[in-house]
Amino acid sequence: MEAKILMIAVICAVAVVFTALGERAEAAAAAEPGKILIVCYSYSGNTRAVAEQIQKATGGELFEIKPAKAYPADYNACVEQAKKECADGFKPQLAGALPDLSKYDVVFVGTPNWWGTMAPPVLSFLSVGNLAGKTVIPFVTHGGGGVQRCEADIRKAAPKSTFEKTGVFSGHGGSTVTGWINEVVTTKK
Repeated sequence: MEAKILMIAVICAVAVVFTALGERAEAAAAAEPGKILIVCYSYSGNTRAVAEQIQKATGGELFEIKPAKAYPADYNACVEQAKKECADGFKPQLAGALPDLSKYDVVFVGTPNWWGTMAPPVLSFLSVGNLAGKTVIPFVTHGGGGVQRCEADIRKAAPKSTFEKTGVFSGHGGSTVTGWINEVVTTKK
């Protein structure tokens, strides 16, 4: 009798897991390629490399965030400046015009992890870009620090958005990017 009860419990648990997995797959954002925007800031090129992989897989439009005043090319000078800006919550002025966000349903937002949070140009973009009602899919590149506060800080900066699972990639992401993209977005072609 106890074995039957245990077997029934296991079957129910497996059914719940498969149902949850099915619901998660259905819950992935769905959009036409022309309704997907990939924005990123990249100092070293790693975040841009992940953004380019997302663009290739989704057919979305790529927009690279650039501060009006570039960070120093000297790594140590850049570290000093960026560390202070992150600590102060500084939002640098951005170069050029931002894309018309009203054209997009899904917006991938990419940033390197700089001292536990997003790079200041990404904070600037989130502060001036209206992402209310959009599906935002953050992605973070790092050199060993993981996601830390990046995801939470992006959510805080875009409070009226719906969010999908954040992609977290060491370096330029490699083959793990494709698997994550398939979890968070389906492209209607």
